[in-house]
Amino acid sequence: MKNNNNTEPQQPQKQEFLFDGINYKILLIGIGVIALGFILMSGGGSNDPKIFNEDVFNFRRIRLAPTTVLIGFGITIYSIFKKSK
Repeated sequence: MKNNNNTEPQQPQKQEFLFDGINYKILLIGIGVIALGFILMSGGGSNDPKIFNEDVFNFRRIRLAPTTVLIGFGITIYSIFKKSK
């Protein structure tokens, strides 16, 4: 058995978060931009499977939505790597 003769009262350790508050705000903004990209990507279907809808290949679903998702991923990566002061 180990005899612990330490008479000093131990102070409770202060709980620290992994990131600062600004990191979490930037992370939430990034997640919102990703969600916006997926919302922009949705739609364009047809109720009748024999009818092809050309809206699947419009600018919003082919260029804008994936670019928005990639920008959102970039924002979230930035929020993870941003240094605390």
